Amino acid sequence: MKEMDRRKFVKAGAAASGLLLLKSKTAFGYEANSAVRMALLGCGNRGTSVASSFAQNTTARVVALADIFPDKLALGKAHFDKLNAGLGHAAIEDRLTFHGHEAFMELAHSKDVDMVQISTPPWFHVQHLEAMVDAGKHVYCEKPVGVDVAQSKKALEIAQRVSGKQSVDVGFQVRSAPPIAAVIGRVKDGALGKIASISASYYAPASTEKMAPAGASHDEWRLRNWLWDKVLSGDILVEQNIHIIDLCNWALGGHPLKAIATGGRNILTHAGDCWDNYQVTYTYPGDVHVSFASTQFGDYGFFEAGMRIFGAEGSADVPYAGPVRILGRSAWSWQDAAAAPTEPGKFAANGEFKDNLALADREKDRSFIESITSGQFHNQIAAGVETAQSCMLGRMAAYTGREVTWEELQTHGEKFTLGMDVNRFS
Repeated sequence: MKEMDRRKFVKAGAAASGLLLLKSKTAFGYEANSAVRMALLGCGNRGTSVASSFAQNTTARVVALADIFPDKLALGKAHFDKLNAGLGHAAIEDRLTFHGHEAFMELAHSKDVDMVQISTPPWFHVQHLEAMVDAGKHVYCEKPVGVDVAQSKKALEIAQRVSGKQSVDVGFQVRSAPPIAAVIGRVKDGALGKIASISASYYAPASTEKMAPAGASHDEWRLRNWLWDKVLSGDILVEQNIHIIDLCNWALGGHPLKAIATGGRNILTHAGDCWDNYQVTYTYPGDVHVSFASTQFGDYGFFEAGMRIFGAEGSADVPYAGPVRILGRSAWSWQDAAAAPTEPGKFAANGEFKDNLALADREKDRSFIESITSGQFHNQIAAGVETAQSCMLGRMAAYTGREVTWEELQTHGEKFTLGMDVNRFS
């Protein structure tokens, strides 16, 4: 049978049997292996790193950029033009680069953009998330989903508006690291027996100052150094330590019921106002206790993050760097654990950790893009809010110096005030 006759025969047979022959395209309009046109909102350190991972590890293609500051936008364009050239793609068109406080709306309204990665200071996450969801974009939103209770509740309202043709992910990439996913999976399957407690920590160096141009206002300095600002970041417990609290929630299958905490600003002397240490004790359902400690100061090379889970029949080590393993009745170790370093890992300000997290971004990014191209859409907003509020619970307990319950947090009405007019940045 000739090739053309064979094709006609197959089509006729399919029609007779009620089947629909499609080209290599999903039901939602993406050709197999076709590019998802993505935009980066916030051309900072972490945002650039994540968007680069999308471009290098998935079919996503960076076609648009936006940032509140023109100089950051220019740096972003130079970076992605070079990256795109190396991947055989065109440079980003000037018409798809936007700066100023309202730049996010340009991305929301652009017909050239399918998906937006939100990597702005956390204060703006929920505002930007709402604009993108309402515009029908797919969204990859960095954590946290809100810096206060009011914002997190707004995010839950937005979650209800996500359409059946949108995918929304929150940037908890640590869950996607193969060693971490493997050990937590075993814990959830009962490898440790009844869980008694978790000891967790995040000891990191201080973030470095981002210099503002000569003559810049204090507001501009705050925006460029948002990691030092309680309101813009949510403080270190909500912004950085959230990854470890998320792992605790994942391992235990829910959020804490109450928290007591302390901490303060004992070492840092810069113009910011974030605390430099926290000590939090959470109580989870089943009277499981989580002891969490964090620091963010110093530049002497020490970094350590992770947790150890204790159960009736064993314990599990879940570090960013070092052996990932289970000791006890169901002893197990990650296949690469023998080659893992025994010394603490190195901190990566852009989130590009090595060791156990080396493949975290790649796997997270691939899962998200696959959800778009396959039509198996995600909506991770509610889960992101649950973890953000778990961190807010510890922060509120520390700020007030007393025990705070989950129910009290929900009714507290906590709402931060930005204290600046961002409309001046246009």
